[in-house]
Order: sequence, then structure tokens, then C-alpha cells
Amino acid sequence: MTADRLVFVFAGCVVLAGIALAQFVHPRWIALSIFAGLNMIQAAFTGFCPAAMVFKKLGAKSGAAFR
Repeated sequence: MTADRLVFVFAGCVVLAGIALAQFVHPRWIALSIFAGLNMIQAAFTGFCPAAMVFKKLGAKSGAAFR
């Protein structure tokens, strides 16, 4: 699996976790989903994604989006 796909999976899990935590623990956990969304928008424009860098260091192959 490429780093790009791993980033998508990770971001989706973070968004869903933030929503679940906001629903069942405390409403301020929605900030986690907001942070993930803003990070995805930023990565789309700049190509810089810290999660992709971590996944590459863990051995994932580079994809088309994050080189």
C-alpha cells in the first residue's frame, strides 16, 4: 500500500474518531475532526503532509500525491 492510501485511511480514522468522541465523550472533541480536515486541505495545496512522511519512514512506498 502506498503512503497516499495510508494517509487517506489514517485521516478517515481520525475524522471518525473525532466525531465519535464528540458524540460520546465531550463535544469539544469535534476539534480533532476539524484539525484533520484543515490538514487535508493544507496538504492538497502544499503537498506537505507530516503523516505521509511518517509512513514513508516506516517503509511505505511513495505515491503520486506525496513524494
